[in-house]
Amino acid sequence: MKTLHFDSFDSPIGKVLFALDGDKLCALDFEDFEDRMRTLLARHYGEFELVRGPAGSARRIHAALRAYFAGDIRALDSIDVSTGGTDFQQRCWQALRTIAPGATASYAEQARRIGNPKAVRAVGTTNGRNPVAIVLPCHRVIGADGTLTGYAGGLWRKEWLLRHEGALQ
Repeated sequence: MKTLHFDSFDSPIGKVLFALDGDKLCALDFEDFEDRMRTLLARHYGEFELVRGPAGSARRIHAALRAYFAGDIRALDSIDVSTGGTDFQQRCWQALRTIAPGATASYAEQARRIGNPKAVRAVGTTNGRNPVAIVLPCHRVIGADGTLTGYAGGLWRKEWLLRHEGALQ
């Protein structure tokens, strides 16, 4: 059974839960979506246990989240992640980091970025399974017409994050 370190962070948009596999962030979600986080972790690891407590890396995640929510919108860029998933999913999730803070991209643009322009729906589905919210910024992906489409943490959080980063007025 895999042991993961677990901690939480109080943010302006609710309590953030996160899990670490060694030094790598493997899950980040919101308290009201803890079941979703556990489901995604089970897909990645099979059986696992969450051990609460501040691992050394947890302090680094706390510091980065504190800086991000205080206005340093690049503070999360250097966090190492371990997402699991298929090669396609990993390409989708890593491509999210190419969307600059303060910018947005459509699902079609993301499909083109990963070299698979016909995979628009698959990119959308994969974004919905992103195990590391905010750090892998799926909130920056919007509809082709500029509408704020689905976000696993709730559309109100997506809107807050985009405003915080300067992508919305």
